[in-house]
Amino acid sequence: MMTPVHGRAFLHSKSPWPLFALFISILPALFLSSCSDDDNDPPAAEALVQLRTDAVLGTVITDKTNHTLYSFANDVNGANNCTGGCASVWSIFYAGDDLTQSLLSSGLDLADFGTVTTAGGAKQTTYKGWPLYYYAPAVGGTNTAEGPGENRGEGIGGFWHVAKPDYTIRLLNAQLVGNDGKNYTSAYAEGTGKTLYFTDAKGATIYTFSKDSSNKNKFTAADLSNNAIWPMYETDKVVVPSTLDKNLFGSITVFGKKQLTYKGWPLYYFGSDNKMRGSNKGVSVPTPGIWPVGVKDAPVAPVP
Repeated sequence: MMTPVHGRAFLHSKSPWPLFALFISILPALFLSSCSDDDNDPPAAEALVQLRTDAVLGTVITDKTNHTLYSFANDVNGANNCTGGCASVWSIFYAGDDLTQSLLSSGLDLADFGTVTTAGGAKQTTYKGWPLYYYAPAVGGTNTAEGPGENRGEGIGGFWHVAKPDYTIRLLNAQLVGNDGKNYTSAYAEGTGKTLYFTDAKGATIYTFSKDSSNKNKFTAADLSNNAIWPMYETDKVVVPSTLDKNLFGSITVFGKKQLTYKGWPLYYFGSDNKMRGSNKGVSVPTPGIWPVGVKDAPVAPVP
């Protein structure tokens, strides 16, 4: 009978320190349980390739310090063709061997990136097949590399343009080599000499058809049975280098599909090019000049 009384006496008469000690012992556990798992996650890695919105040029690809990246129209087959004095002005960009999706800003796809090795043995990052560069000219022996957010290299020589994720037209400066294996000039006469012409975002050649008229596709059959021979360039988006006038581009609807146009000329691929970068076999089919490559100075398509 005395035990319960003795027990109550202990609770009321003894020092409170045992209870306090118990509280202190469980406090760390209470604190840790209140923390979310996110509090213990490592900080996210900084993106090595990022996007910047430019008031004039739109969405531009940059490095992690907001320095603009560029591509070169002479990089015909996806190799670096900027050598000698060119290399002293346009230095290469390399994101490293371990580029992952987590190291890219939202809006960029790891599948679009690659690596090439320059003639000097250096590694260089590519985007959609285009080697990437910085604009870093040396003036009077002093390097005057662009600062963060600058685009001073845009349009230089007509061959250098900021890298963008959403181009629908690019420019490639290449020798025309027909399906017959012969070299052609911009005038479609046999001979050597590069032509600066339109491509899609990955460098596949874009053509016009000399028998078309303004905003009128006269080649594609209604059942699309011949579309594989000269596939329509299907898009109605116009994102072009600043050296081209985007207002000269448009689109038409051809049998339910949107086809891009330039100066009224419907734009096409050549099926036998297989969308291979730098391939322009269509210039000799069926004879030179029937299917010219798209160029900035093309005449306006005739009114039907």
